[in-house]
Amino acid sequence: MRFFPVVRRSDSPSWPWPEATPFFDEFFNDFPLSKAVQTNDHWAPVVDILEKDGNLVLRAELPGMEQKDINLQIEGNILTLKGEKKFESEEKRDVYHRRESIYGNFSRSFSLPESVDREKIHADYKNGILTITIPQKPEVKPREIPVAVQ
Repeated sequence: MRFFPVVRRSDSPSWPWPEATPFFDEFFNDFPLSKAVQTNDHWAPVVDILEKDGNLVLRAELPGMEQKDINLQIEGNILTLKGEKKFESEEKRDVYHRRESIYGNFSRSFSLPESVDREKIHADYKNGILTITIPQKPEVKPREIPVAVQ
């Protein structure tokens, strides 16, 4: 969702309130993947990052991809997820009236905090979701200090 309005001229008049046209154009065309749909050579998968059981967990949505087309690298404090979703070509040519599926190369990079244990990072890919578990070092986890009353 945008916080700043974007003015766009529309070819179709919005009668009886022509000034409402940009509002409705933005409302109906501002979907999360709309920018990715508009380009065919580069896209970025949707990613959720959460903390669970003392680990950082990164979940990337990569539907329709095979494990061999996903590349995960770590260099220094940067975790990079790269890959390519290939267009499934069939022998017979289908006539598309609209195609919103996204294909092509992608790359996402994430800065890791110093508190993670880089040697124990592991990833699983199941049902189109890549789950990367990033353990944190035990000494970084907060500990509770009891207060003695005297």
